[in-house]
Amino acid sequence: MEQRLLRSTRRRITAVAAVVALVVGSGAVAAAPVQAASSNLITNGGFEDGLAGWFANNGNAADNAALSTTTDAHSGTSAMLVSNRSTTGSGPMQDLSGKVQAGKTYLVTAQVKYENPNSPSTKQFFVTMHYGGSTYTNLGTVTVPRGQWGLVQGTFTIPAGQNVSTARLFVETPWTSNPSSAPDTHLMDFKVDDVTLQEYTPSKTIEVVGKLPGEHNPLIGHKFGADGFGFVHDGRVYLYMTNDTQGYAPNPSTGVSPGINYGDINQITVISSTDLVNWTDHGEIQVAGPNGVAPFTGNSWAPGMAKKVVNGQEKFFLYYANGGGSSNVITGSSPVGPWTSERTSTLINGGTPGAETVAWKFDPAPLVDDDGQAYLYFGGGPASTSMPPVERFNNPKNLRGIKLGDDMVSTEGSAVVVDAPVAFEAGHVFKREGKYYFSYSSHFGGNDFGGNQPRVPGYPGGGQIGYMISDDPMSWPKETYAGVLFPNQSQFFGAGTGGNNHQSVFEFEGKYYFTYHAPTLNKRINGDTTQGYRSPHLQELTFNPDGTIQQVVGDYAGVDQVRNFDPYRVFEAETLGWSKGIATAKVDGASAEFGTAAPNLVVRDIDDADWTALSSVDFGADGAGSVTAKVRALTAGGRIEVRLDDVAGPVVGTIPVDTPTGDWAEVTAELQGASGVHDVYFTYRGPAGEDLFEIDSWAFEAVPPLDLSVTADTRCVGEKVMVTVRATNNEAVHVSASAESAYGTRPFGALPPGKEKLRSFPTGTTTVPAGEVTVTATATVDGEPVSASYTAGYAARSCG
Repeated sequence: MEQRLLRSTRRRITAVAAVVALVVGSGAVAAAPVQAASSNLITNGGFEDGLAGWFANNGNAADNAALSTTTDAHSGTSAMLVSNRSTTGSGPMQDLSGKVQAGKTYLVTAQVKYENPNSPSTKQFFVTMHYGGSTYTNLGTVTVPRGQWGLVQGTFTIPAGQNVSTARLFVETPWTSNPSSAPDTHLMDFKVDDVTLQEYTPSKTIEVVGKLPGEHNPLIGHKFGADGFGFVHDGRVYLYMTNDTQGYAPNPSTGVSPGINYGDINQITVISSTDLVNWTDHGEIQVAGPNGVAPFTGNSWAPGMAKKVVNGQEKFFLYYANGGGSSNVITGSSPVGPWTSERTSTLINGGTPGAETVAWKFDPAPLVDDDGQAYLYFGGGPASTSMPPVERFNNPKNLRGIKLGDDMVSTEGSAVVVDAPVAFEAGHVFKREGKYYFSYSSHFGGNDFGGNQPRVPGYPGGGQIGYMISDDPMSWPKETYAGVLFPNQSQFFGAGTGGNNHQSVFEFEGKYYFTYHAPTLNKRINGDTTQGYRSPHLQELTFNPDGTIQQVVGDYAGVDQVRNFDPYRVFEAETLGWSKGIATAKVDGASAEFGTAAPNLVVRDIDDADWTALSSVDFGADGAGSVTAKVRALTAGGRIEVRLDDVAGPVVGTIPVDTPTGDWAEVTAELQGASGVHDVYFTYRGPAGEDLFEIDSWAFEAVPPLDLSVTADTRCVGEKVMVTVRATNNEAVHVSASAESAYGTRPFGALPPGKEKLRSFPTGTTTVPAGEVTVTATATVDGEPVSASYTAGYAARSCG
């Protein structure tokens, strides 16, 4: 079991627009969008430090109560007892002045309990905020049965104009002018525990199935990503994207997010795949902003990636747009980092020679040619007003290409004009069979491009991807224009999916692929009215005999899976063919699959009936015998069902997540019937309304080609330790086997069917540490030689 402990302050709550009223034992609670909460602003909310941080409410002269601790706690070992109350408002109070802010929204929770047998059978309690003077606001309430703990839970927004120089939170019962006339009704003693106050924002978890099983577009369904740039390295395709998810904030009541705000985006999202259908989420790179790799930049849009050996070292260069005014680059030691900045100012800006008149110095796309010379293509935006209107429309000359220095983080010489017809932005170059292909997004007209002008026949329409072909990466006259590569995506995906686009082309295992984005996931969340949140897509790119490109047709089917998925290894749980209702997040530690240099992500926000799936998993003819998951239980009673071919398909194994809550551990289940090639669904079950667990990695183990049972042990022979190993042949044929340990090798010889043999290893020492014995076996099955290896562990022993 992994003992490393990662505590999480995040919890799942039911959100409401104002105050939530919950009745203990009343049954179902109306569902609402989930919220993501921050750390607790309450000091000592569990009363494990006695009364530290708490005092009796003294907002009015008549308020008075006695506070003490009690071992009758809702959780932990201690709670607070409130007694000798003089008013209904007399209860435990904590000063939050300086901790809360006007205009922000918070979640409050508290557990309360009363036991006076002379009190009513149920009683209402409030958590209330006192802002000084006569300003009181009830934040949350619960009606609780006598003798039971009840949860006060509510969300509230402090009004923007509220003075919060005084802000004190307390627990009370409903106000009455003369509570002493019926003290058992109004002034009963009560207990309080587990008080929390957290600022929270709408959860970004996407609860719909955004990528339908069997379909391969969009590439992922659990988050957004735009402006995808495909990059191939060591048999894996990496896609770098603008992190559209960063600004996604669905309304708690409607589930609809405000429109995307590009000004908030300063991260790049990275995913990768070896088969183009199952994609691993590598999370986000904090590129810009105060805590970014390049803090002198404010945004990170439209990334581009290249690699080159510089001074004998292979380096990776991630280019990005710093808003519309400039572009920059950061450097990595692998495709997923870690990342550093070799610059202290932007790479492309108003001082870049040849780019002075370019309105938008963004969308940087690198190309490293076969001879090692690198180029960067960038630009876009309104055409220069010095040109005639017709030229501004048809040939705005707003894109550029420039040579990069040998270090890849500087430029050489002056930028050249790319005279792309009807150009808007998103320039990108790839090379094929000695020819250079420049693709770009076309503009929509308007005053920025000379107004309503006649379009040259054959030039792109609004929001299309045009392309050019040249023999020279620095020569792009308008005569190299070759046609429309991709119509606007709304032609394929319908209402709500229009707008501009951004593309790239990469070669992978002898085929060319075209990346683009469309708000298809946004559409599946909200319908035909989308808010601009875009998702990555992929289509195969094919060519005519003369080198021109066959126009791409966008669809949900996407590209074919290039190989079956290999399950017999440790791989990241955030490798997803399809999913429902989950999110991913970075955690401490190394990636199980990609090593210490890569960020480690986990699948999280897992609720009952959520699921993840892998496409075309090849278990082989003998099949998988077991599956192991590295998990962190968040509540008791969770389990993982392994199903084949459908979310409701046959269960071939069930993993009980019965490990200690909060600890990372490995859990294993045997599998039955998992052979051949199947889509694999992991369906998650457990208590409703709870975050069940987090998952770090998966690993399947194949059924051994020979069925042997192997165990190891130690025993004392006098004062010396003896290591023993026992092998049982469960096959119907003779097996030849031998055992190897740190203390030598011992042959079993021929092991008949159904028989077992024991071999011993004298250690010659009085103490041995824990270790393993390996048994290697061979046999002839159905006329074919087969072999297998088994390991069995033994505990440390001392015989002295």
